[in-house]
Amino acid sequence: MSPARRFLALDLGTARTRSLVLGGHAIADRPSAIRRRSSASGEADVVRPVRHGMVTDPGACLRLVRLAVQDTRIYDSRPLERVLAGVPVAASPSDRKMVRAAVAAVAGCEVALVEEPLAAAVGVGLDVLGSRPRLLLDVGAGIVEAVLLDGGVVTDAVALQLSATTGTGLTSYVLEGVVDMTAGLLRRLPAAARPAARERALVVTGGGAYQEQLLGRLRAALRMPVTAAPQPQHATVRGLMRLCLQPALASGPALSDR
Repeated sequence: MSPARRFLALDLGTARTRSLVLGGHAIADRPSAIRRRSSASGEADVVRPVRHGMVTDPGACLRLVRLAVQDTRIYDSRPLERVLAGVPVAASPSDRKMVRAAVAAVAGCEVALVEEPLAAAVGVGLDVLGSRPRLLLDVGAGIVEAVLLDGGVVTDAVALQLSATTGTGLTSYVLEGVVDMTAGLLRRLPAAARPAARERALVVTGGGAYQEQLLGRLRAALRMPVTAAPQPQHATVRGLMRLCLQPALASGPALSDR
C-alpha cells in the first residue's frame, strides 16, 4: 500500500470522539458534546450528537465530524481518500445510514463502517480470523456490547444502553446488568465451544475497562480469566486504522455494509 494515501479512522463515541489519520503521531481525542447557539434564546446550548453510540442529531453530528477531521489536518492537509468509522453492533440500518451520510458529507470520499467491538479486537491485537471463538466486552459511555468473535465476524452479541455514567464508572446496578448479559452470552455458546472461549479469556475494551470492580465481578461470575486491554479507550480507533493497513482484514468480512 502506498504511504501517500490518506486514510482516517473515526470513533464517534457518546462521551468522546477519537480520530487518527494514517501517518499521524497521536490520536486526536475530543469531547463529543458541542456548543450550538439556539435560534430561540440566542444562547449557546450543549448538544450531544451521539447517544448510546448512535447519531441522534444529524446536524450536530456533521459539526462534530468536521471538528474531528480538522483535528487530524495538523499531520496531513491533503484530501481524504477513505474513512473507516465505527458503529455499534446494535446499530440499525438507519443508524448506520446516518453515520455514513454525516461522515461522507464532511470527508467527501469513500466511507466504510466497521462494528466497534470487532475494530477494538483488532486494535488490541486479537486473532480475529482464527477458528476458535473469542469473547470481548466493549464498555463505552453510552453503550456496552459483549460479542463473540469467530472467523473474522461478530457471530453473536448482546448490548446494554446506558442512560448515565459517573466519573467512577458504571453504577452498581448497571454493573450487575453488564455482568449478567455477558454471562448470558457465554451460556449461549454451544457446550463444546465454551472451554476454548474460557481458555482464551474475556478481553475488556472501552473506557469502562479501567473499573476494577467490573473486572472482579466478571471474573467471579464467569469463572474465567478477564483482562483489560492496554489503553482500552483507544482500542477501537487503533483497530480502525489497522484495518486500513491490513488488506486481508479490510477486504474481508470485517467491513459492515448493513
